[in-house]
Amino acid sequence: MFVDIAKIYIKAGDGGDGAVTFHREKYVASGGPDGGDGGRGGNIVFVADTNLSTLADFRYKRKYTAQKGENGRGGRCNGKKADDLVIRVPKGTVVKEAGSGRILADLSDDAPVIVAKGGKGGFGNTHFATPTRQTPRFAKPGLPGESYEVQLELKLLADVGIVGYPNVGKSTLISVVSEAKPIIANYHFTTITPVLGVVRMGEESSFVMADIPGLIEGAHDGLGLGHQFLRHVERCRLLLHIVDVSGSEGRDPKQDFETINSELRKFNPELAERPMIVAANKCDLTDDETVEDFRRYIEAQGYKFFPIMAAIAYQTEPLLKEIQEQLSKLPPIARYEREEAPAVPEEEIGKQAVKITQNDGVFFVEGEWLLRILRTVNFDDNESLQYFQRVLIAGGVIDALKEAGIKEGDTVSMYDIEFDFVE
Repeated sequence: MFVDIAKIYIKAGDGGDGAVTFHREKYVASGGPDGGDGGRGGNIVFVADTNLSTLADFRYKRKYTAQKGENGRGGRCNGKKADDLVIRVPKGTVVKEAGSGRILADLSDDAPVIVAKGGKGGFGNTHFATPTRQTPRFAKPGLPGESYEVQLELKLLADVGIVGYPNVGKSTLISVVSEAKPIIANYHFTTITPVLGVVRMGEESSFVMADIPGLIEGAHDGLGLGHQFLRHVERCRLLLHIVDVSGSEGRDPKQDFETINSELRKFNPELAERPMIVAANKCDLTDDETVEDFRRYIEAQGYKFFPIMAAIAYQTEPLLKEIQEQLSKLPPIARYEREEAPAVPEEEIGKQAVKITQNDGVFFVEGEWLLRILRTVNFDDNESLQYFQRVLIAGGVIDALKEAGIKEGDTVSMYDIEFDFVE
């Protein structure tokens, strides 16, 4: 079964906890703290696998959780970091955050992509030793790993996308110009899954063509089968629009052309600007004047026009040469860049719950909302740092610290950052 969309939950591993231990050795007095750090939690890594062509496996397993990092141990022994959890998907899969639609990864090449980072391991008590605090009896827990509910969308990687009404000859054309073997029959919706074919134009020249299941009017709203596969033409560098110029099914070819273009535009306005070549198929079933009238109509709109008979490969060679020439001038297949999480608007930050614990002069601040904000802050950037300071004030963190009895110069520990409190 061809499945090109799936929703799953991913959770990177939590970091291991730091250890609270002290050096014990005969004849060594006051050995001091020697608790090691916790290990990093496992990342969730996505990898494109050319042996996969569908997301069907994700119908049966929907939750993926990486392992937690090992806790720290005595003798300054750090915990072992957990192995990454690798999820294999078909090449061309786009990973989006389900709620916001934010793009997290585009698996268009062989490079693995970390989508959810494992939590950092907590510091052992070794890190908290100071000249005035020589026996710290506390350590930091590991940070939680990132978690997302993600939507996987397979968008085929093809140079040319063949679009048009059902039964106009799309499958026939791809079968005669490539090694693809689609199902061909004289009824609508014969093709119910996209079909890829490699068209070879020479020893070192080829391009990939995709036969997109037939579209009908209203496809962008869910009518017919084609609406399920409109996403597969989004990456195509060039569109090949095939029209039944003979009107063998009682439709007007000009109206067919306008209808399909309208569906593409409604689904994604950028598709209306995509380069397109028009092929008039089934020329043998009509007269020359009808073909020429349709040619004038198409060329008046600025499109290249090719009359063909796909069943016998008539005039397909000039069409393929034009496709090859246009592809040589077009940019490579589009890739989607990861979108970073937006900063929380300051006007939306109100007094939020935080948990503050104090241990030997160190104030530990925790809060799930703070953890989300920390991931968006760049502490090497002055403006980002000022934003973080305003968040602490607006979110009630500073007031909560004062209520907990913090004094100037005390240490504040907030997940994986530490700073001295200054009034």
